[in-house]
Amino acid sequence: MITRLDHANIRTTKLKDMIVWYQDVLGFKEGWRPNFPFGGAWMYIEDFALVHLVEVEQPVETSENSSLEHVAFSAAGLAEFRAHLVAHSVACQEIRLEDAGIIQMNIHDPEGNHLHIDFALTEDK
Repeated sequence: MITRLDHANIRTTKLKDMIVWYQDVLGFKEGWRPNFPFGGAWMYIEDFALVHLVEVEQPVETSENSSLEHVAFSAAGLAEFRAHLVAHSVACQEIRLEDAGIIQMNIHDPEGNHLHIDFALTEDK
């Protein structure tokens, strides 16, 4: 029986930029990774490697027709996150979902992957 989503695996030609972005913008930490025969990094929140970055030589073709549209993370500290995005010049589309009780902060990483960071609607004061 599945108990939770373990991680998102992202291919990148910009490994160093992606590591720095996930650290600086989202607060991930680079951590232990098996000795794979290819470059990459595992990005952690607490003890969980939520994002696996895999270094590739050629840019990955993207398409609006891709089945996987985004990866979402739950978070706390909406006001601080808004200010943090501004300080790092990260464009954001904010969506209020009243019936779901959340605010989605929609952003894109350096490879263009769509992420949304979800905050409780009660945090919007």
